[in-house]
Amino acid sequence: MRQLALSLLSGSLFGAGLAISGMMDPSRVRGFLDITGSWDPTLAFVMGGATVVMAIAWLVQRRMQRPLTETEFALPGTQLIDRRLISGAVLFGVGWGLAGLCPGPAIASLAVNPLPAAIFVGAMIGGMSLFKIVDRPAV
Repeated sequence: MRQLALSLLSGSLFGAGLAISGMMDPSRVRGFLDITGSWDPTLAFVMGGATVVMAIAWLVQRRMQRPLTETEFALPGTQLIDRRLISGAVLFGVGWGLAGLCPGPAIASLAVNPLPAAIFVGAMIGGMSLFKIVDRPAV
């Protein structure tokens, strides 16, 4: 129950941050990516603020014995940069640039702009399902 409450609080805080910062508006994202036109630096400030918060979180995590709701931390075991990571990042970036949304803002946008967000979320779920089918290990 404690984990569910913390997850709900974290998700609500994240969604509120997206709404307040304007990052649920695809035109803001496209404005940030339009460096030769009418560039909108808003996203740069949001990313900078998120980087500061995350840096502090990593410092706090290093001092913790265990997470608040689990017995141990589930941290990635590698920092490998390979073809899969790069191709995934390229696909993410292309989708982000075309739609002006990424998964977090898209899910939050379901509450305020449901039809375009639902199309994006449907395509996202389709892509994740396709990946699960294509990326199965050979038996």
